[in-house]
Amino acid sequence: MNKLQVYNDLKDNYEIYMDESMKKHTSFKTGGNADILVKPKNIEQIITLINYFKQNNIEYLVIGNGTNLLVKDGGIRKAVIKIAKSFGDYKVDGEYITASSGCPIIALSKLATENSLSGLEFACGIPGTLGGAIKMNAGCFKGQMSDIIYSTKYLDEKGNICEIKNEQHEFDYRSSVFHKNDNLIILESILKLNKGDYEEIKSKVEYNNNFRREKQPIMYPSAGSSFKRPEGHFPGKLIEDCGLKGYTIGGAQVSTLHANFIINIGNATSKDILDLLKYVQKKVFEKFNVKLEMEIEVVGED
Repeated sequence: MNKLQVYNDLKDNYEIYMDESMKKHTSFKTGGNADILVKPKNIEQIITLINYFKQNNIEYLVIGNGTNLLVKDGGIRKAVIKIAKSFGDYKVDGEYITASSGCPIIALSKLATENSLSGLEFACGIPGTLGGAIKMNAGCFKGQMSDIIYSTKYLDEKGNICEIKNEQHEFDYRSSVFHKNDNLIILESILKLNKGDYEEIKSKVEYNNNFRREKQPIMYPSAGSSFKRPEGHFPGKLIEDCGLKGYTIGGAQVSTLHANFIINIGNATSKDILDLLKYVQKKVFEKFNVKLEMEIEVVGED
């Protein structure tokens, strides 16, 4: 990829950056530079951008807010398409919210509360975008995205805009059809919620937010839960029972507040974090014969 040529071709119509530090675009605050990073503002820009990259044989990577992403220290040699706040329109129609995939899920939870709509209380503290939350079927507090998604529009591998209903998302634990196929780009979704009592909804949101503040290390950069829940176990308990709370490699640490959080306690590199993740996996397997699968997506070069 001739990044200067790409930059010059797109700069008049897109918000585009060359040699952009991914520290600015991931919740871990680590990672090397992306050769090119582009922020489209609407569906038409996304389609035009994908066509441009395909015609010029340029590999690309689609990200949201980078809250479930670890970019290696060598950076990304692909073009990065960031679908986030700049692509974040939404509207409320009765019990339905239609939102672009770049909408912050926290903002949608707040919108639902303001409109006395129940069903998104669980998402009040999830820091990612709607698209990212759907892709990994994000959930907590006994709720998950599969409970509320009515339909989703997406761009397929051929550039066609398609629409699927809830059951066609193939939702599973921290997975969906979009998790299994990175070539599908989520554009917009309709959320089906339920009319409820404003004070009850607000109370649930406040409880969930207080719980997060007390039980999770939200004051440090992290990617949320580091490992998926293995059947019959809780990863935090397994890690804690290995005596790993507070274990540190470089600037990366197993949180002393919640062991399933790997945090950046100051100037961590992505290698520090990845080394610590692998160390935790190794120790848990040695002690309990349980394989921990990372919930975090790792991309880029060493």
